Amino acid sequence: MVQAVQRAVQILRELASTGPRLGVTELADRLGVAKPTVHALLRTLEAEGLVVQDRDSSKYQLGPGLVQLGNAYLDTQELRTRSLTWADQLANRTNEAVWVAVLTGDHVLVVHHAFRPEGAVQILEVGASIPWNTCALGKAIVAVVPADERERLLAGEPAVLTGASITDPEELAGQLKEVLRTGYAMEDQESAIGDAGIASPVFDRSGEVVGALGIVGPVERLLAEPARQELAVAVRETARNLSRDLGAPRGAAGAPR
Repeated sequence: MVQAVQRAVQILRELASTGPRLGVTELADRLGVAKPTVHALLRTLEAEGLVVQDRDSSKYQLGPGLVQLGNAYLDTQELRTRSLTWADQLANRTNEAVWVAVLTGDHVLVVHHAFRPEGAVQILEVGASIPWNTCALGKAIVAVVPADERERLLAGEPAVLTGASITDPEELAGQLKEVLRTGYAMEDQESAIGDAGIASPVFDRSGEVVGALGIVGPVERLLAEPARQELAVAVRETARNLSRDLGAPRGAAGAPR
């Protein structure tokens, strides 16, 4: 790998995860790199609009150029493009917010968010990154990835966002097996207190999983019976239809496997 590019990416990640503003000395300490090297990298990133310097503190933060790159990624994301209509239909059918996500490392990235039709003020969650083990979207995807990748993720350090976050690999593995049986995954206040999720995997023309689609909302609305079963069926059917829209074979289109 090109070391300068790798270090530039590390700077962006530090600003994204521990920012919003960090100085040259702070970044140099975090990266274990000399301050002149970090300063040169920052000036280059600044010239490209990927970071900006705060005039008052002289510290750096992420720049507007990243928004353009992010939007370009979303515009070329076939799953997101194909999911727009299906997500809206599911939101109207369930009267809940709908998220579409892809797996990146050990997190899921939300690439589309259809608002709850009759909800109050809502915050757009596109771009949100959530540990896979704390959300239904992540479990739905990991349940059907290749076995070696699934084992790697199960062997990793599980994230803890709430007291309900599941950290026992055996319990997580059991939930993934249940996804294979039912075709959908559930989350019960594992990423945010009071919130729940139901999600199903989405497949492409190769029959491989490319992401997941699911609903999110208050636990008392999503997981109370008999609403939970009705919502799960709606999510699974919509994921199956989206998969077919992506060209997935019938055997892979949202079906347990």
